[in-house]
Amino acid sequence: MSRFTTSALDAYLRLLRRPADAAVGLIPGPRTGPGAAARLTVDRFDASLRAVLGAALGDPELSEQARRRQAATDERERAVKLRQDANVAQERSDARLEERHEQASERREQAQSRAASRRRQAERSAQTRTRRARQTAGERLQASREQEKRTAERIETQADRERLPAVEEQAQALSEREAALEQADEARRIAQAAARVKGERKEL
Repeated sequence: MSRFTTSALDAYLRLLRRPADAAVGLIPGPRTGPGAAARLTVDRFDASLRAVLGAALGDPELSEQARRRQAATDERERAVKLRQDANVAQERSDARLEERHEQASERREQAQSRAASRRRQAERSAQTRTRRARQTAGERLQASREQEKRTAERIETQADRERLPAVEEQAQALSEREAALEQADEARRIAQAAARVKGERKEL
């Protein structure tokens, strides 16, 4: 078969696949999704059709085109599979990473909650200790004041006891002084009376 016939068939086959290429272009996922699978199907059908025509017409160039297109399609299929595997691995990695982030966030929240609980407990314990310390200090102060009061009373009682003999001695001294003064007054009165009597005798 002449090269002109091969070129004509190639052009005809390209023309035939244009609607299919246009339709495939509208399908989403051109790299790893449905679009990529549809593109591979069209390419494989194109290669198969070229292989059939090449064999039927005895056109080695058309058969070679079919072989190259089939090989290229196989490579694209492997590439799509690798991209799909990579996407799956990435999705799994992202999922694991997100799970780890969620777990880490949950652990942080739990740690913060435990820390806040410990702080509240520590504050309550400190308040309780402060309240007990104040109560104890107040009780000790009251006991100290009562003790001081009892001590002062004992000292005052002891002082009263110690002052009593001195007071009694003072009272005795005052009593003796009063008696001495009375005796002195009595002696003056007697002396004055004697002096009057003596004066009256001289006048006689």
